[in-house]
Amino acid sequence: MRILGIDPALRVTGYGAIAVSGERVTLIEAGTIAPRVQDTLEIRLARLHEGIADAIRQTAPTHIVIEELYTTYRNPSTAILMGHARGVLCLAGAQAGIPVATLGHSYVKRALVGSGSARKEQVNAMVVRLLHLRRAPEPNDVSDALALALAFARRSTRRELPFVER
Repeated sequence: MRILGIDPALRVTGYGAIAVSGERVTLIEAGTIAPRVQDTLEIRLARLHEGIADAIRQTAPTHIVIEELYTTYRNPSTAILMGHARGVLCLAGAQAGIPVATLGHSYVKRALVGSGSARKEQVNAMVVRLLHLRRAPEPNDVSDALALALAFARRSTRRELPFVER
């Protein structure tokens, strides 16, 4: 199973791909897609779609997992803009014929740290530990995307993922 985790945003979308075989997890690739903020919304969405479609081609995932929208946005227009971003990311998955799942941030925290109220630093530390990295990926969008992929892997395999290869 190959999982592409995506932390959606219009400014910086993080993505991270892992391969899972039994209890072994391998980091495939991780990065960001950052459309130019001065571009129009439709151009930014097109760049986001192109970027994630390219990541899908390069990483060949069997599953895609995208973070759910928060329900506590202070500004409703932020939620609407995030919905646009998530829409083009889901579209890219559908066009590639890959199932797209969503996970909430509290589920991801619980899956990796054991508490839905875990701090970002705790989640980053688990990403580093599970993938045997020297430090947390930067920016946080990349670490969040990898956390999504790892949480999805744990949910899908119904077991711990203690062994990691580089």
